[in-house]
Amino acid sequence: MSASHEKLDDWLGKEVVTEDDITAFPLAAMAATLDRTENGDTVPPLWHWLYFLPTAPLSEVGPDGHPRRGGFLPPVPLPRRMWAGGRLTFHAPLKVGERAKRTSTIANIDDKTGRAGRLVFVTVQHAIEANGELKLEEEHDIVYRDAPQEGARPPHPALAPEGETWRRTIDADAVMLFRYSALTFNGHRIHYDYPYVTQVEGYPGLIVHGPLMATLLVDLVRREQPDATLQSFAFKAVRPTFAGQPFTVCGKPSADGKTVDLWAKDHEGYLTMSAAATLA
Repeated sequence: MSASHEKLDDWLGKEVVTEDDITAFPLAAMAATLDRTENGDTVPPLWHWLYFLPTAPLSEVGPDGHPRRGGFLPPVPLPRRMWAGGRLTFHAPLKVGERAKRTSTIANIDDKTGRAGRLVFVTVQHAIEANGELKLEEEHDIVYRDAPQEGARPPHPALAPEGETWRRTIDADAVMLFRYSALTFNGHRIHYDYPYVTQVEGYPGLIVHGPLMATLLVDLVRREQPDATLQSFAFKAVRPTFAGQPFTVCGKPSADGKTVDLWAKDHEGYLTMSAAATLA
């Protein structure tokens, strides 16, 4: 184990508790962003990401727009950061008017080297409760990556599955990305700063947020099965999705309707996110 890895492991078990009021405006703004009409006072699945937001002062923000590392998250010395995936269990919905508490813990740090260079995966566990009741459990995977190497060839993308039962094509433009960044107080420049994302991080365009992609997959389930209750959801980001190019979210429910295989594919048919949902 390297000295740097040992230093990162000092963050294992680090915990932070955040409280927030579940208010109505973020839900109305998110519904407008997704062209939905929401009725009622419950927080739809994955919309809890509109709460418990980090509010680091600008003086504590790093060059990528995120809060500087070394506070709650470990000081990974790699320039590129992405939301790699997650696993969620839904026990009860959050409701407008509740005061909720989220307990977050650094559960795992995996430092490895692959063909694309060094990768560090950090898994954060979240438990959200309100009025003494556990509402949601979540494991959130973050991946940190090396800067792109000059002349390096990107891995060959995988084609998305076929045979979907549900599908919806979406054009996530810069306005949608701006709105989602604003709603989640996400300053990560890869989602709105074209010169930064192309010249510094080496991507061909603005990147659609991983949690927004996951939300759109769950939104597909909600559109197709409006009376179903989501019990669990797991997703993995496979390849970046870029703004300005239409992509498709797809779903294939099981014969008994209790599980749904979900995936997203870009305009060329390549897989960008895979997911699975369990329904009540």
